[in-house]
Amino acid sequence: MICMLNLHHLRLFRAVAHDGTLTGAARQLNLSQSALSTQIRTLEAQLGQTLFERRGRGLTLTEAGRIALDHADAIFRTAADLSATLRETGQARRALRIGALATLSRNFQIQFLRPALGRADVEIILRSGSQAELLRGLEALSLDVVLTNLAPPRDAASRYLIHRLDEQPVSLIGTPARIGNPAPLAELLARAPLILPTPETAIRAGFDALTDRLGLTPQIAAEVDDMAMMRLLTREDAGLAVVPSIVVRDELASGQLVEAHPLAGITENFLAVTLERRFPNPVLADLLKGT
Repeated sequence: MICMLNLHHLRLFRAVAHDGTLTGAARQLNLSQSALSTQIRTLEAQLGQTLFERRGRGLTLTEAGRIALDHADAIFRTAADLSATLRETGQARRALRIGALATLSRNFQIQFLRPALGRADVEIILRSGSQAELLRGLEALSLDVVLTNLAPPRDAASRYLIHRLDEQPVSLIGTPARIGNPAPLAELLARAPLILPTPETAIRAGFDALTDRLGLTPQIAAEVDDMAMMRLLTREDAGLAVVPSIVVRDELASGQLVEAHPLAGITENFLAVTLERRFPNPVLADLLKGT
């Protein structure tokens, strides 16, 4: 005989599993602890499996409980996905909700969005934040995509889909006055103050490896985690910047800044992170196809 699950019981189980205590989940659900405990026992009886075991004052999922939680999360995500999709059905304009890493190149963001700009049927909602904040928004379905240069960790249980949008070369860039006459790369790196990305970035790791191979100790004028600020500091002639050329594309075109040397082997990857969704946003699908 097929067991027809009660979604109310499943929702209560999910709350307890995520909280880790009956007390906290009962408070969140506005239920008495005894009523919640009874509902969980009813679900366990339906499934024929024990879902929790007590550890100290908390509850830990059994193996059956972990399997049940994976399925419960998928069920309620699909329901939220369906609800969000149907709310927009028939509307004149469809929202495209984009999260962008706060330190990401603005020029790259515009390049990604350009095909959707000016479309009468699309409303663009752009949010910036930290990687953790944006991925939480993606999980909650309040964002359709996260634009980043940091690939989130993936494992067998991960639902992230990582789309490689572009790979931009990195160069040593500065004002014409700062760079002066053409000079070998090692000479420039030895004499000029440098504006560098922060140590945790892939660009910085590649640059540090380069200076190590050349036997140089760079003179650091600034370490910056924001591409827009790197651009401003370079324009103010605070030093030579190690930066993807797309970040200062306009300044290079106008001659305000010039490229001293490309840094062979050092690149910046631009990524779009999405989730496996039953009802993906068709506007986003169009943008991803075009990259």
